[in-house]
Amino acid sequence: MLALLAFVLLLFQLVLIARVVVDWVGVLAPASGARLGGARRLVHRVTEPVIAPVRRVLPPLRIGGMGIDLAFTVVFLGVVVLRSVLLSL
Repeated sequence: MLALLAFVLLLFQLVLIARVVVDWVGVLAPASGARLGGARRLVHRVTEPVIAPVRRVLPPLRIGGMGIDLAFTVVFLGVVVLRSVLLSL
């Protein structure tokens, strides 16, 4: 059972990485990002229910005109740590 949960966390971690890639492609190459609209919607639909509650407690850090989403970082690190703990049991 723990192995299954660790596997689900691995899949979620991969979707989080996909979210970063799709978001950065949209920022760095807007023409390519437009073609990835469906992928972007999918990864946001899967990850946002987990990230949004953390974002309400820990809003994005504004540095000049740029914002760093600390909630994403906290969720990602939480998934990595939780998965490591599950695999060590």
